[in-house]
Amino acid sequence: MEVYQTSYSFDEIFMHEALAEAEKARAIGEVPIGAVVVFKNKIIGRGHNQIERLQDPTAHAEVLAIKEAAEFLRNRRLLETTLYVTLEPCAMCSGAIVLARIPRLVFGTSDPKAGACGTLYSITEDARLNHRCEVVRDVLKDECSGILKSFFAELRASKKMDSRLRGNDNTIG
Repeated sequence: MEVYQTSYSFDEIFMHEALAEAEKARAIGEVPIGAVVVFKNKIIGRGHNQIERLQDPTAHAEVLAIKEAAEFLRNRRLLETTLYVTLEPCAMCSGAIVLARIPRLVFGTSDPKAGACGTLYSITEDARLNHRCEVVRDVLKDECSGILKSFFAELRASKKMDSRLRGNDNTIG
């Protein structure tokens, strides 16, 4: 595993690694979300969305990165780790973060439709649960939101072109 030391903040360095994972998802036609788990300045788990490819509704970037990190540590508890993810985790992934006892979460951009780390819900910081984690928001926010915005813009344009090619163009002019 690589140890990273530069003038950038560790959060920015590792968020760039999560963005690289998001690019892998984009390359295979998945929603571009990426995640990495870091332990003692080393990446021990990586993941990018593979929901469509694997036909698995749990194949979110965070879950895949958490599984890989647990295998690496040979422990279901990921103490002393930080999870970096490009998009605010959903309820399922937030639950996995709590169950894995991850003490720190860093995400790039909020998710207004499914965010469960402060936007719609606050699962990772809920005092009623037996574990909470520190949450750092908006690290490389523009880059993280930009990859998602461009992906969905390209998807909409592609669907519009497909519709025109099939002769279903309802536009005027």
